[in-house]
Amino acid sequence: MKIRYRFAALAFLAGAASADEAPRLGLPADCTLGQTCFIQQYPDADPGPAAQDFMCKGLSYDGHKGTDFGLPSLAAMEAGVTVIAAAPGIVRGVRDEMVDRLYSPQDDTLSGRDCGNGAVIDHGGGWETQYCHLAMGSLTVASGDAVERGAPLGRIGLSGRTQFPHVHLSLRKDGVPVDPFRPQGGCGGPGTESLWIDAPAYQPGGLLSAGLSVTVPEFDAVKAGTAALDALAQDAPSLVAWGYGFGARAGDVMRLTILGPDGKTVFQHEALLSKPQAQYFRAAGKRARALWPPGSYVARAELIRDGTLIDTAESRIETR
Repeated sequence: MKIRYRFAALAFLAGAASADEAPRLGLPADCTLGQTCFIQQYPDADPGPAAQDFMCKGLSYDGHKGTDFGLPSLAAMEAGVTVIAAAPGIVRGVRDEMVDRLYSPQDDTLSGRDCGNGAVIDHGGGWETQYCHLAMGSLTVASGDAVERGAPLGRIGLSGRTQFPHVHLSLRKDGVPVDPFRPQGGCGGPGTESLWIDAPAYQPGGLLSAGLSVTVPEFDAVKAGTAALDALAQDAPSLVAWGYGFGARAGDVMRLTILGPDGKTVFQHEALLSKPQAQYFRAAGKRARALWPPGSYVARAELIRDGTLIDTAESRIETR
């Protein structure tokens, strides 16, 4: 049975891609881009010590070799998001024993296992994809398995060298990294050479979430997805709006607005972002002068760059 399976796998691989045919990629996660997951980093297109993505913008870091599909919170990771094969092929290797934890620069225990838990899929013709940072114990495939595009591989986790939950997808040809957005290399836009079946729209930074609280929350709580109020007590001493974003550039503005039950603005504040940041949050609010009127309250965060609205996130709560 094992021998017959291996021959079947080899036959599948033979038809996966020719030496001159690159695989066409689907998304590597079962999520909705811009809603339940976000591309937070692209491959580095700069050959020197600087970093830029395929659009000649800064949504990358030096030496980054893949595309990071991130989740908005640790709570979303705990709920479970499936990592799926981006293209058909044969599983060449897996790892599934590394714990899920936030990486610290002081941690020297990775020993070359920066990818954490994951899988490598051979697509034939020297092409392969690698899927990193999967949750420990979630891998559903083994070496030698033949997989179709969209086959489940495991779940997004926090293993390896990572500080936020995501799946890192790398594409390689004969061991050399290839950016599926611009396989010819360099930067200047995708041109006509994208290897995506349906190329994800480029987003030059954005907002992961927004919420209301009664004090300025801790950043760890924002990242965990536990910072937002479920309901507003009418005698709450204050009301604070916060926004959580990625891909900030120096000069960006986060506008925070609280809307009351009548739809009118209760509070508004604009925070200037002074430096590039991979992830960040800002918060501002006002003290209560009386009981908060009953009804719905909305926190709205807006990311503004060079006077143009880049992204918006909202959260709504009710008084109790």
